[in-house]
Amino acid sequence: MQNLPLQICRWQPFTTASQLEQAAVEKILSLAKQAIAARGAFHIVLAGGTTPRRVYEALRQANTNWQAWHIYFGDERCLPAQHAERNSLMASLAWLDHVGIPEQQIHPIPAELGAAKATENYSLIINELHEFDLVLLGLGEDGHTASLFPGHELGTMENAPDTLAVFDAPKPPPERVSLSAHRLSNARQVIFLVTGKSKLQAVNDWRAGSAIPAAAITPKAGVDIYIENDLIQS
Repeated sequence: MQNLPLQICRWQPFTTASQLEQAAVEKILSLAKQAIAARGAFHIVLAGGTTPRRVYEALRQANTNWQAWHIYFGDERCLPAQHAERNSLMASLAWLDHVGIPEQQIHPIPAELGAAKATENYSLIINELHEFDLVLLGLGEDGHTASLFPGHELGTMENAPDTLAVFDAPKPPPERVSLSAHRLSNARQVIFLVTGKSKLQAVNDWRAGSAIPAAAITPKAGVDIYIENDLIQS
């Protein structure tokens, strides 16, 4: 069994979900400003879910150089491109359709092609970028993040592929595409957004040192976990 790097966690509790979301917006914009000033571009990986959606909606009003933003996705469900459960459609409706990011700099996972073909195609896009500036992630009730599920391949090895095809996800739809844990860890900053009482057991397991998929994300700089206060005081 591979000895994984120790995950460095910075737990950042907030009294309410709205405070958490506002802090996330401010942090994203701060990191974008830094990246654009330093390297001329900001490369961000998006997560799906309700909390990220509210963050994306708030970003519509941001004063930033949208021309320098590059958008990627941590995972996607293998559904038609305009299906309501697609992460890419959610992000488009909540945010991306309302700002001036050049279309060629928005990179949805072509999951409508099926897991195998979409994984192959997206790896070609991801391979062009050495390191993400920011990766946003969520936490599932079972400890999964992106589409990396307990008992499934997480892609933690140094030679793991950038993208993984998932054919038997434990929640529908079973066919998905996910960036690997190794690729998600190749980032200057990783932020988990964790809200909702249903996540309590997963948070307790994580804090107790259990090897849940979220714990496999191990960037050198550690991860920041924006979390509702109630979830770490129970």
